Amino acid sequence: MKHVAIVTGASRGIGAATARLLGREGADVVVNYQSDRASAEAVVKDIAASGGRAIAVAADMGKEADIVRLFAECDRAFGPLNALVNNAGIVGSERRFVEEMQFESVLALMRVNVVGALIAAGEAVKRMSTRHGGKGGAIVNVSSIGAVTGSPKMWIDYAASKGAMDTMTTGLASETAGVGIRVNAVRPGLIDTDIHSRAGQDDRVTRLGPKMPIGRAGTAMEVAEAILWLLSEKASYVTGAIVDVAGGVR
Repeated sequence: MKHVAIVTGASRGIGAATARLLGREGADVVVNYQSDRASAEAVVKDIAASGGRAIAVAADMGKEADIVRLFAECDRAFGPLNALVNNAGIVGSERRFVEEMQFESVLALMRVNVVGALIAAGEAVKRMSTRHGGKGGAIVNVSSIGAVTGSPKMWIDYAASKGAMDTMTTGLASETAGVGIRVNAVRPGLIDTDIHSRAGQDDRVTRLGPKMPIGRAGTAMEVAEAILWLLSEKASYVTGAIVDVAGGVR
């Protein structure tokens, strides 16, 4: 089945790698971004060059109206989607202890990482569910190994949001299993993307990579490969699974 996919937060990192990989498979891809239009358009160009079709759509995944518009843009460009990658997420600008966290900052993080992902899943279900006349599909949520470790002395709020995503994956998979939708998650560990520099830790991958059980950090493309498998018919009997892509971290 040809994918018609929305990848949220797809202008960089894991989202961009996933969008590009879908493009190589000939998919129609909506490349969502919040503010970096140039990077999103670069992803669109790469997808077109590899045989897929793509559009870039600006939408803040912490705002319901933007999320609804994102899905409407997909409808207009490519028709009903059959694949959603809930990848968009924010981590914050620096490491922090819990006593340093501010209410509004934590709320902003949860709006994108939890509420936005749940609303996006709902929009996808409206289109995919056989109960609503859809033809089925797959959702992959991008969690984090922080959901297991709790990210102490660094990003407990971020880790908590990813724990919520794991729970959402389990519940949504059960709720939609009978209406043609599979829902799974990937749980990346230390991945070499710019998320670390955006959090003020430019050396984190270099410093911690050799300490991973596998001896290095992972790449965005390694996570994207797992996502693509979960979206594909090769994973047709897999739903409710959370796949660690973490180099052996537990």
